[in-house]
Amino acid sequence: RQGEALWEALERLPKGSGVVFRHYSLAPAERRKLFERVRRVAKRRRLLLLAGGKGLRADGVHGGRGGFSASAHGLRELKTAERSGARLVFLSPAFPTRSHPGAPTLGPVRFGLIASQARIPVIALGGMDGRKARRLPHIYGWAGIDAWLASPSKMGRGVQAGRHAGGMPRAGTGCLAAVGRSMVEG
Repeated sequence: RQGEALWEALERLPKGSGVVFRHYSLAPAERRKLFERVRRVAKRRRLLLLAGGKGLRADGVHGGRGGFSASAHGLRELKTAERSGARLVFLSPAFPTRSHPGAPTLGPVRFGLIASQARIPVIALGGMDGRKARRLPHIYGWAGIDAWLASPSKMGRGVQAGRHAGGMPRAGTGCLAAVGRSMVEG
């Protein structure tokens, strides 16, 4: 989905950011080649790199039991992520997304009610940009793909400096994530 814009977006991520690499739809050799290229950029820029699935030399794993991060679409999945040992959770979809047109969303009120019950940092995902992030209570940061592919003037300001995020689509394509200080400290 990002194509060549991925490289510019990686350069735009704020300090303290991370990348969640998924790209499940690629053939294994092609996926590994792209991962290694992303890994070199992440290392140079000191971005934390999480891989969807095992077998890639990343700083951690997204998803699965004991993964560094997990996805949740409601309270039950958020609590499952906590019990599985995740250190942060991507809660989605906060708002309508281009990748899932017409899909139901949490909206600010329901999102806030769910996020307020989390014992781990919550990253807002789904139709996010800096302006929308300011509408959501109880978030550690925000995640998005299109926000990082847009021109800097369209990204908007984040919740606070160092708390920006770019995240992952449910469809399994690649994604950008910058979740702030807890990823870097971990």
